[in-house]
Amino acid sequence: MEASRKSQVMLRAFGSRNFRLYYIGQGISLIGTSMTQVATSWLVYRLTDSAWLLGLVGFASQIPTLVLIPLGGIIADRTNRHRILLIAQVLGMLQSLALTWLALSSTINVWQIAFLGVLQGIINAFDIPTRQAFLPETVSKENLGNAIALYSSLVSVSVILGPAIAGILIAAIGSGACFLIDTISYIAVIIALLEMHLAPKKVVIFTRKPLEELKTSFNYAFGFLPIRFVLIGSALVCCVWGFYLALGPIFAKEILQGGSNTFGFLITASSLGTLAGGIYLTKHNNVLESGKVLTLGICFMGVSLIVFALSRVFWLSLLSLLAAGFGFILQIIAGRTLLQLLVNDENRGQITGLYVMASTGAVPIGNLIAGALASKIGSSNTVILGASICIAGSIFFMQQISTFRDLVRLNLRTEEA
Repeated sequence: MEASRKSQVMLRAFGSRNFRLYYIGQGISLIGTSMTQVATSWLVYRLTDSAWLLGLVGFASQIPTLVLIPLGGIIADRTNRHRILLIAQVLGMLQSLALTWLALSSTINVWQIAFLGVLQGIINAFDIPTRQAFLPETVSKENLGNAIALYSSLVSVSVILGPAIAGILIAAIGSGACFLIDTISYIAVIIALLEMHLAPKKVVIFTRKPLEELKTSFNYAFGFLPIRFVLIGSALVCCVWGFYLALGPIFAKEILQGGSNTFGFLITASSLGTLAGGIYLTKHNNVLESGKVLTLGICFMGVSLIVFALSRVFWLSLLSLLAAGFGFILQIIAGRTLLQLLVNDENRGQITGLYVMASTGAVPIGNLIAGALASKIGSSNTVILGASICIAGSIFFMQQISTFRDLVRLNLRTEEA
């Protein structure tokens, strides 16, 4: 009986039909996306054998997200989010189809990969803030934190399954098979979105120009300590996580003396850690303690990545990445939940856009820095440097925990009143 009650608490967001549809559609598509990410990294390194180009392609594929995300957030607040998501999925499927055709026809080169990555980055600039702002429309407010934790766990599962499948397919057939599966997986999201029954939204009349709204949202986000805490913390962990993502193939091939399967196992280990963290946070309902969770997550990830960078033993590398993934997702889920609870629906897309710019947009910067540093000081020293910055950042954040908690409590009381 007790186990049944715990299960109901952990899965309470599934009571919403729209959330169930969203969850299933995203689950299928995210597996394809994670397969493509692994296959792309491995293909670039196989074609070029260059740490610099590996980091550069990662940077090129995500920098449009960093630049255009504020515009994506504004559009998400001013336009039907459901419609934006449908358009983004169709465009993403076409981009993946082009990548598939080039790979299967054996005509692909690194510059084509970079160009198609830029196109996907532009699509993501509108898709990602809209997707995160749309999630509260699929579930009640009291179950929002649980929905975010469940969705983050889903991402972790997909990144476990995706690399494992990709590693096998790359070795047996080639990267093109991964790109083909990703193309087909977009259909699941499109069907799920079409099957949703959404309540009509209140029409909001915007009196300010888009740039004025963006400036107001920016000032509010960085002037309010809890949101500033989330944005800076997310940027830090995602930038350093970008070090690991960019240099992963080098650790797998050069340091651990493995192949594509080894790279897949490394990605899977970090994803298992994020899954464990996501499951842990499905039971965490204390919003006032989010600051402590954020800080501990940053520190835990930093320490774990230092162990990974120093390891020359496969099993130790897997365990350290498992721990790093756990710390990483603690910061991400706690930050997303807090952000969604502190902002109102009228500017949710813009604040979410700033969050994505700080988190997702930090990954390509991490890719670029990692590629440049690794060519000078080596992959291990590059990861150690980034992880050390994370630990220093967590110490700085810990000094502001009490102020953070007081401001969150005051904000939540004001909203209830």
